[in-house]
Amino acid sequence: MNGNATSVHRNVALLSLATTLAERVTTSAQLDERLRPVLKRLRMPTGLLQRVAGVHERRNWSEGQTFETAAIAAGEKALAEAGIEPGQVGLLINTSVTRKHLEPSVAVRMHHGLGLPSSAINFDIANACLGFVNGMSLAANLIDSGQIEYAVIINGEDADEIQDNTIERLGREGIDRKAFMSEFASLTLGSGAAAAVLGPADRHPGGHRILGGVTRAATQFNDLCVGSVEGMFTDAKALLKGGMELVVAAWHEAKKDWSWSGMDRYILHQVSDVHTDAIVKAAGLDRSKVPVTYSKYGNVGPASIPITLSEEASTLSPGDRVLLMGVGSGLNTAMMEIAW
Repeated sequence: MNGNATSVHRNVALLSLATTLAERVTTSAQLDERLRPVLKRLRMPTGLLQRVAGVHERRNWSEGQTFETAAIAAGEKALAEAGIEPGQVGLLINTSVTRKHLEPSVAVRMHHGLGLPSSAINFDIANACLGFVNGMSLAANLIDSGQIEYAVIINGEDADEIQDNTIERLGREGIDRKAFMSEFASLTLGSGAAAAVLGPADRHPGGHRILGGVTRAATQFNDLCVGSVEGMFTDAKALLKGGMELVVAAWHEAKKDWSWSGMDRYILHQVSDVHTDAIVKAAGLDRSKVPVTYSKYGNVGPASIPITLSEEASTLSPGDRVLLMGVGSGLNTAMMEIAW
């Protein structure tokens, strides 16, 4: 079917996964306090972030921390855990949504910060919240082809500026309930960083095999969630409906090549209670096998899948089957199986 792509990887493993969590905890109650005047004027209750989204707190960078330095720290940790020297890396893909400027790429700072060789290809992949999984898939293809041996997929996100801008704008005169709810998703965002090292499975029998997956697009919904540092504006109902239709279509299309109904863990992109419950119901997943981290970290964009997988790693056993799943603004979806 047009719009669907299946990838199969034959000799690629996830060798390590590391995160850098932002140090400053910001509770939803604290955001409620900042929003109190507008909530009172619109006669809206406090606690919507907790009750509707299930987001009780999120992380923000402390003084001296940046998304770039945090991502580099995660990359250094991932390389050390994998036992790979910077000089062995042939590819670095930065998948951050956050960027302070249009050029150069964010990847060049990561490349320099990690001390990678000039022979290492480096660039950004920007695909909303699916970037990290897309980056892993592309790197896996290059490893399978023999073009590179080792790759670093890296991501850092900073939610501070967009949330400050959103709260300031929501406090202006003329903001009604509809406008408030169109920016509600911005308040669920959090900061964080993650990095993964991929390499040839035959050289690393203790690695976690990346088997492959599917992607699918529904780009007719390209205007349902549009964001920048100034704010993120979302048609939540239409986005949820379109996203679920896309996930179900990809899930059923994948059945021709994959059997994902009995996975040991489903690592979803972390958005909210509403989105998680909808995906669980639409795909018929076992809810007990779907861990959530948005309640304490918020939606950390592309970093949310690797952060959640990292938190689950200690509970996984060799041979467990893990499925990474996400829907990104646009709309796009991606699913990737890992044999732990």
